[in-house]
Amino acid sequence: MSSARWMRVTDRRNIPPREGRAALVGDREIAIFNLGDRFLAVDNRCPHKSGPLCDGIVSGAAVVCPLHAWKIDLTTGRVERPAASESCVRSYPTRLEGDIVLVQWSPENVKTKTDHAA
Repeated sequence: MSSARWMRVTDRRNIPPREGRAALVGDREIAIFNLGDRFLAVDNRCPHKSGPLCDGIVSGAAVVCPLHAWKIDLTTGRVERPAASESCVRSYPTRLEGDIVLVQWSPENVKTKTDHAA
């Protein structure tokens, strides 16, 4: 039996289209992005130098880190640029209930993930 649950995070109107915002969910800081037609969530730290992804520039379904321009796919958490990188960030399922953005949370989310740093 899964212990995953949906956690209410914010009103959708708090995140303008094509922007991200940081939120504390459980014990992790995540970045939630409004892509206009859907919301996506990932850990809020770039695997390169821990840049705040919520402050990055949204490009399609990806975000460009504001520190060193690493590009992260928001649907999978995989690094798209630099292309040779094996790094990734954790992504989280999201859904809307009315105007409230929810993130799926489970005990596995609190485990530390080893990422490669360049």
